[in-house]
Amino acid sequence: MIIEGAKRLEQVQEYYFSRKLAEVRALNAAGKKIINLGIGDPDMAPSEETISALVRTSMSEGVHGYQPYNSIPALRQAISHWYKRTYGVEVNPEEEVLPLMGSKEGIFHVSMAFLNPGDKVLVPNPGYPAYAATARLVGAEPVFYTLSEQNGWLPDANELQELLKDGDVKLMWINYPHMPTGAEATADALSGLIELARTHRFLLANDNPYSLVLPNDKPLSLLSLPNALECCLEFNSLSKSHNMAGWRVGMILGHKEYLQCVLRVKSNLDSGMFLPVQQAAIQALQNFDGWHAERNAVYAQRREKVYELLDLLQCSYEQNTVGLFVWGKVPEAITDVEAFLDEILYEAGVFLTPGKIFGTQGERYLRISLCSAEAQLEEAIKRIKSHVTATAALSL
Repeated sequence: MIIEGAKRLEQVQEYYFSRKLAEVRALNAAGKKIINLGIGDPDMAPSEETISALVRTSMSEGVHGYQPYNSIPALRQAISHWYKRTYGVEVNPEEEVLPLMGSKEGIFHVSMAFLNPGDKVLVPNPGYPAYAATARLVGAEPVFYTLSEQNGWLPDANELQELLKDGDVKLMWINYPHMPTGAEATADALSGLIELARTHRFLLANDNPYSLVLPNDKPLSLLSLPNALECCLEFNSLSKSHNMAGWRVGMILGHKEYLQCVLRVKSNLDSGMFLPVQQAAIQALQNFDGWHAERNAVYAQRREKVYELLDLLQCSYEQNTVGLFVWGKVPEAITDVEAFLDEILYEAGVFLTPGKIFGTQGERYLRISLCSAEAQLEEAIKRIKSHVTATAALSL
């Protein structure tokens, strides 16, 4: 006898990378030696001081028990100082900062805390699939707003006004610097969204984990803008900016009443973050500017190799975008982008991400991660060049 899963699971699919990386593992098991350029999983280590803090604390007595649901005060204080130093934003560490075990869990917590069945949620297209998935899991309705290359991957004000006219939107997700495109939002664009949120009485949530990775200018926080605390939340994470993806350290910042709602969900789902991880995070948040600059210099060199790879595939792309990825537009001659990339996976042994997994606006695009060493990127270029040459020869 098999017990059926919950009806809510009919609204979501297994996460794309969960399925695709299983496929890649199977190819590797068969001896294919796939080069994975698909996922944003930093391959460089955290700072030495961060690792030392983890080891040192782990060897101390009395550190292996449960921890406060909202973390130790020192971590909230470190996050507050980091936001002041990095973004020029002052937040009260006792009331306006809530550490998370990865910002991905916080996306679900916010959905649980604020959305009722039938509420509408504005979700970017293209955008991170978790925004729509979590809305569906709690019975809300994701409503996709269009981001386009022509508009700099920013929301269209006229479209948003149309989507908001019925007054049933409770939450809007934004993600700047944007994943997957790497586009940045201007302060004026974000200020306009804040005013929309105030006028139409919805919560505006910015997912902001990429702002320290190859920034073009001073990193921008939504909370640095006037009136933001009234209607906004911001997520951040150490995963990308501090090479700590597997450590699961994130944060949500905003008005104390909003964070209390989130904490009511969170405190029923976990038992606090491991203390040595918290102490290591405190240390990581003190990384000096030179450490970040060294990391970004490595990513900048890798990005040049990715440009070379995209040129081989005759893709167009914006240069000097922000974050761990390069977003490329596939030539019109390629009618099925996903099939094209599967061919590269199986024939050249290189995994690239199809843009369609981020929404219909990504169907003509692909995404390449910068989280592989230069030697791996050079090998990927070599393999793809061989594949392109062989394919061209067969078409003669």
